[in-house]
Amino acid sequence: MEAIRPHSRLSTAAMKEIAASADEAYTLIHLSDDTVTFNYRGAERMQQVMRTCGCAIAYSDYITSDGDNLTPHPLIPYQKGSVRDDFDFGKVVMVPTALLREAVAEMTDDYQAAGWYDLRLRLSRKGAVLHIPEPLYTVSPTVKRDSEEAHFSYVDPRNRASQIEMEMAATSHLRALGALVLPADRKPLDLTAGEFPVEASVIIPVRNRRRTIADAVNSALSQEAPFSFNVIVVDNRSTDGTSEILAGIAATDPRLKIIDTTALPYASLGIGGCWNLAIHSPYCGRFAIQLDSDDIYSSPDVLSRIVDKFHAESCGMVIGSYMLTDFDRNIIPPGLIDHAEWTDENGPNNALRINGLGAPRAFFTPLAREISFPDVSYGEDYAMGLAISRDHKIGRIYDPLYFCRRWEDNTDHALSQERINRNNHYKDLIRSLELSARIK
Repeated sequence: MEAIRPHSRLSTAAMKEIAASADEAYTLIHLSDDTVTFNYRGAERMQQVMRTCGCAIAYSDYITSDGDNLTPHPLIPYQKGSVRDDFDFGKVVMVPTALLREAVAEMTDDYQAAGWYDLRLRLSRKGAVLHIPEPLYTVSPTVKRDSEEAHFSYVDPRNRASQIEMEMAATSHLRALGALVLPADRKPLDLTAGEFPVEASVIIPVRNRRRTIADAVNSALSQEAPFSFNVIVVDNRSTDGTSEILAGIAATDPRLKIIDTTALPYASLGIGGCWNLAIHSPYCGRFAIQLDSDDIYSSPDVLSRIVDKFHAESCGMVIGSYMLTDFDRNIIPPGLIDHAEWTDENGPNNALRINGLGAPRAFFTPLAREISFPDVSYGEDYAMGLAISRDHKIGRIYDPLYFCRRWEDNTDHALSQERINRNNHYKDLIRSLELSARIK
């Protein structure tokens, strides 16, 4: 069986061309410019599985060949919440031709970049999407892409036109599922309710950041605001001298509150668990504002701007923007990460399509306490943001509020394929849970 290679691989016109040209029971769609060679009886195996399960899309693991080196490329199962537009299906997928034609006949938008995305969302509503955890083909890559560039492609202004198309396709899919969130669905918030020790708290989870923790804490303590604030550092069993640095700062500035997890009976806490300790502690202010242990605020008025945004727009959450820099604060590509794709009208829906909501993140503490974070170290903030956006407004600030320093000890530096898959699989689970909640 030969894969059909359209001229514009991902456009609506290409999907229609494939459907019109297909003349067998199953059709292979080639998703890349890479050279694909099916392993011995690989195509037959994919067809056999598809015939057995009657699914709408089948895809498999594969092997990458780079000269004499053969590298396995395992993929992850498709979930109900795998609605992000960068889901990795590998290089080829197989679909039943009859179902392909049926889905294509329903495609009314003429997308240049989102044709395949639109098609696979429609197919996913018609049947199962099956991952075959077997390497059925070998790939000789023609293009190598920088992982940092790929990670931030959805906020790159050069990709804005295609991102708008992806948003339109995703919105149509959510509408068809009955999962669309509308501005009229927002619930009112009383931001003056309750009593708190301070108006705002900067939350910094940390573990073994001796090189950077003082910069982060001093950046927070140096804020200038017309209201009271403190800094809550959750020291998650540091062993490299971080604890001693924190103790030294706290001895001179009582606004620094340290929660030491070694005194707790828990074996270990993820970043989400650290956040839960902070927001549920008696130290926490009305608004809880994020700062990572290796980053610094860009100006002394960040807290004021965030708190003002809460009150001006009655937000349940506020998200700012940040500047990517090296360790010495020199700007590095792509520079400003502002998530300008967010709109008040459709942001909560578009949030399910992309892999992050931006930073720094700030929360109305009573709401964050009600929801709580999942106790993990990847996607915990995304889960909270999705849950809040279901019922409440998220305010945005598009100026850089902090410098995100990229260095060798970043938690997302040089991740293995296994770790990337695990992270993506977890975020798809979060989306699945959120979809169910919105449909319900």
